Amino acid sequence: MGRKLKGVAGSKGKAVGIVRVVEDGSGFSQFREGEILVTEETRPEFVPIMKKAKAVVTNTGGVLCHAAIISRELKIPCIVGVHGATKILKDGDKVEVDADSGVVVRLNP
Repeated sequence: MGRKLKGVAGSKGKAVGIVRVVEDGSGFSQFREGEILVTEETRPEFVPIMKKAKAVVTNTGGVLCHAAIISRELKIPCIVGVHGATKILKDGDKVEVDADSGVVVRLNP
């Protein structure tokens, strides 16, 4: 896949930042304020790092999934249903999350 990934807007907004892929709770300690959270899906234990995130991108989900609902509450951009996001995007990638149109663009080559 190219530099653009498509999903469903879970919470409107735009953000540019650095990707941190978090597979499970063991990755929470590496997550830093202002990073873009990329994960399979979120669950209640993800809320503390979601509060630090500039935006959220998930492989699965729809507008009523946990990631979308919590992101709307936190007023941060969220795109869900981006199939393969955790495999395509890597820690340290710079991305633009355009949750108004449901597109994630990798900015680095």
